[in-house]
Amino acid sequence: GAGGLGCASVPRPGCHLAALLVTALLSCPLLASCSSQPRNTAHHAPSAGRGEPAPSSIAPAPSIPVTVPPTTTDTHGAVAPTTSSTFVGTVAAVGPGQVSATWRPGCPVGPAQLRLLTMSYWGFDGRPHVGTMVVDSAVTSAVLKVFGRLFAEHFPIHHMQPEDAYGGQDPASMADDNTSGFNCRYAVSPGPPSWSVHAYGQAIDVNPVENPYLEGGQVQPPAGAQFLDRADLRPGMAVPGGQLVAAFASAGWLWGGRWTSSPDYQHFSATGG
Repeated sequence: GAGGLGCASVPRPGCHLAALLVTALLSCPLLASCSSQPRNTAHHAPSAGRGEPAPSSIAPAPSIPVTVPPTTTDTHGAVAPTTSSTFVGTVAAVGPGQVSATWRPGCPVGPAQLRLLTMSYWGFDGRPHVGTMVVDSAVTSAVLKVFGRLFAEHFPIHHMQPEDAYGGQDPASMADDNTSGFNCRYAVSPGPPSWSVHAYGQAIDVNPVENPYLEGGQVQPPAGAQFLDRADLRPGMAVPGGQLVAAFASAGWLWGGRWTSSPDYQHFSATGG
C-alpha cells in the first residue's frame, strides 16, 4: 500500500524468512473462521495508506484444488517446487508473533482471523519461487485461485513476503517491489481516520514499482516513475485486459488502476475499494 512517507532502506530477511517458509509448507490448512476485534484507535496509530473504503461482508470464493509438490532449496535460499509447472499453495494459521509489526490491539481483525499463504510464483529471473502472504481467512480460496492462474501464465513477480519483513512500513515494502497483503494501517483520505482494506487482509499490492500509486502528483514508490507510461507495456505491469487484472477479475476482485483521480495500479481488493 502507499502513503506519503519516505522510503526506507530495509534489509531483506534471511534465515527468519526461510524458516517461516518451511514452517508454512509443513502446516495443515486451517478452515476455522474467527470473529473480528473491535477498533481502538487509542493504540499506536497505524502507517498511512490509501483512500479505500472499509469492506463489507464477503463470502469466501469457491474452493479450488491445490497440489503441493516436493520442494527443494534454490540458489536464493527459498524453497522452490521441483516440478516448475505445478502450483504450490498452502494455508496456515497466523500467530501474533508473525504479525508483530503489522497488527496491534484495536485493529479491525485479529491474528486468529488471518491466514498465512505459501504460494509459488515466477520471478523476473524466469525461475519458480515460493513466497508468503498474510490475508483474511475469508479470501484464501480467491487468492489461491488468482496466484495459481498467474503462475500458470508465468506472470513475473519480484518478491512476495509479509510486510512484517519491512517492519510494517509500506513505503519500504513498495520500494523493494514486494507483493503483499495484510497491514493494519489507515487509508489516506479526507476526514476522520478510516481503515485501509489492507487492515482487513482483503487487499493485495502486486509489483509496486512496475505498478505505482499516484497521489497528489507524487509517485509511490519513487522508482515507479519510470512506469508511468502505461502504454509502454513491460513485464509485471497491470493494464486493462492484461494477465494481472484478468486474474483478479476471475475471482471477483477489482483493480485500483481504474481510479481516475489517484490511480493505484498495484492495488487489488475484494471490496473494490
